[in-house]
Amino acid sequence: MKIRRILATAVAAAVTTPVVFLSAAPAFADTKPTSAPSQKPAGHEDDPEDDMPSLDELKAAVAAAQKAYDEAVAEVAAAKADIEAREKADHPLRVAAAAAKTAADEAAAAKTAADEALAKAEKAVADLPETATDEDKKAAADAVTAAKKTADEAAAAKTAADAKAKEAQKALADADVEAWRVLGLAQKVEKAAKKDLDDAKEELAFYEEIGGECTEDSAVKVKLTGPKTVTAGQPTVFTLRVTNTSDHALDAVNAYASAMRQPAAGEEIDEDTDFSEFVLPLEWSSADVLEWTRFTEEFDSIEVGKLAKGAGYDVKLRLTVDAKAAAGKGMVFAYGGYENNDGSCGVGDDFANLTFDILAADKGDKPTPKPSETTATPTPAPSATTGGNTNTTQQGGSSNTPVNGTLAATGANDTLPLGYAAAGAVALGAGALFVARRRKAGAQA
Repeated sequence: MKIRRILATAVAAAVTTPVVFLSAAPAFADTKPTSAPSQKPAGHEDDPEDDMPSLDELKAAVAAAQKAYDEAVAEVAAAKADIEAREKADHPLRVAAAAAKTAADEAAAAKTAADEALAKAEKAVADLPETATDEDKKAAADAVTAAKKTADEAAAAKTAADAKAKEAQKALADADVEAWRVLGLAQKVEKAAKKDLDDAKEELAFYEEIGGECTEDSAVKVKLTGPKTVTAGQPTVFTLRVTNTSDHALDAVNAYASAMRQPAAGEEIDEDTDFSEFVLPLEWSSADVLEWTRFTEEFDSIEVGKLAKGAGYDVKLRLTVDAKAAAGKGMVFAYGGYENNDGSCGVGDDFANLTFDILAADKGDKPTPKPSETTATPTPAPSATTGGNTNTTQQGGSSNTPVNGTLAATGANDTLPLGYAAAGAVALGAGALFVARRRKAGAQA
């Protein structure tokens, strides 16, 4: 099974949000949160982590796909060579067709000559004078009989030769059609094999991209605070606090956040569910990046930058539920990771989540502009306070080196997780798989 196909299940099994998203039970009638980030699937369910391919399996898949593709390429080349060969004059079928046509032409010429001889013999009978003897009349009649026999035989020979020529030509044409059919099929197989190879290479690259040496630790902690209710159509602001709890500075810290609505009661969820339909629009800003910046389907991260020992950094998260959304429940997720200049890196050993009630919009209210249509400048997040980010050389610190304000598709470095939280993880997949793998590795250690 492809990595991305198991991500939805991996999110639930490896990280287990307060609502078990992949439960097929009618569901979620019990609004009491499930305890347990470490919760495993029920005994009768497969552990999605067990379905995750290993590096060796992915490499083997690439090798197998490469072999299949190479064989398909060879088949296409052979089919093209066959077509080119049968287009040459010395190809057996083309030689046979040419010989049959020559024989048919000769038979046609022989019939024409026989017909002319018959016509001449018949004319000779018609032109006999009244003084012709019985012997002359008999000789002329015998000549007509002989000419007619020859003409009949020539006609039969021509019919047979024409049939053979037609058969030989049909055999040549059918073989040409079959050759082109074989080429077409070979090209389809080649195209499918190329896609399989590209997919296998992509899966391997994806694995290697997120399969670095990062460990799971508590160096970066995240905390979410905010309201317990969100009204559809109205922007709601949450606060994300990112803290370095280690005993040393962290060179590059990234934070990841996403939001999604919880499935409604009776809404069936499985590994084929399109979780993009659950994603809620989320934007972020900070004291350094004043403009609201939206998280995309690529699940871009917030580059916090260098964070001193014990320092914290605040980010504002603005959520806007569609004005037409029905009442229900939702969640905001956050996660953190880091990488140091010496190559060490890690991901937090836990994630923050905050649940809230979604209130349906009052139909009498005027519609609220979408985040992208809002032009007002957001209220800046508070700057790092005492014990906060004391960095003065990289983003997230003082104004001497301001944050560049851009999102990084894969964080500060490709070895950091691409994202976490169910919504973002399903959209891109890297974070959930990264964490699932790390947790599994930790459990086996």
